[in-house]
Amino acid sequence: MFQVRFHGRGGQGVVTAAEMLSVAAFTEGRYAQAFPSFGSERMGAPVVSYCRIDDHPIRTREPVMAPDALIIQDVTLIHQVDLFAGLSSNGYVLVNTLQRFDELGFGEFFSQFHRDRLLTCPATEFAIEQLGRPLPNAALLGGFAALTGEITLDAIDSAIRGRFSGAVGERNVAAATAAFRFASLAKEELTRA
Repeated sequence: MFQVRFHGRGGQGVVTAAEMLSVAAFTEGRYAQAFPSFGSERMGAPVVSYCRIDDHPIRTREPVMAPDALIIQDVTLIHQVDLFAGLSSNGYVLVNTLQRFDELGFGEFFSQFHRDRLLTCPATEFAIEQLGRPLPNAALLGGFAALTGEITLDAIDSAIRGRFSGAVGERNVAAATAAFRFASLAKEELTRA
C-alpha cells in the first residue's frame, strides 16, 4: 500500500487533491481511498488529507501516520506543524515553494533521505500562470506523478477533468503538466549529479 499525506491550509484544495489522486488511482484499476482531517474549519487554517493506493482492497480507515509520501501545499506550515512525523528516510517529499530544501533549513534533516525523492516545486506559480489563482493542488499532483511514478500523468489529467469541467479543467491539466515537466527535469538533473 502507498500512503500519501497532504498538508495545506483551508481553501487551497488539500481535500480535493487527495480525492483527485484517489480517482486517478481508480482510473488505473487500483484501489484507493481519500479522506480529510479538519481542525478548525476555516479558510487559512491547517488542513490535512490522506490518500491510500493499493492493488488490493483497503480495509484500514485511520489517518496516515507513516506516509510513503508527503505533499506540502503551503510552505509556511513547515515551522508550525510537525509535517514530517512518521516519514521514513525512504519517503517522498514534495513541497510547494520556489526555495530549495537547504534554503528551507532542512539540509541536516534530509541528509539521510534519498535526494531523488525530495522535490520543491513552484506549483503556486504554475497555478497562477494557468488559472490566474493561487490554487496549487492540481499542479502538485502532476509533480507527484513525476516524482514517485506511483500514478501516470494521464490518470491525473483524467481525474482533474472529471472534477473540473471545461476551461477550468483544461487550465488545471495545463498546471499539472507544467509541474510534471518541472519535476521530471529536476529528477533527471539529480540523476546526473
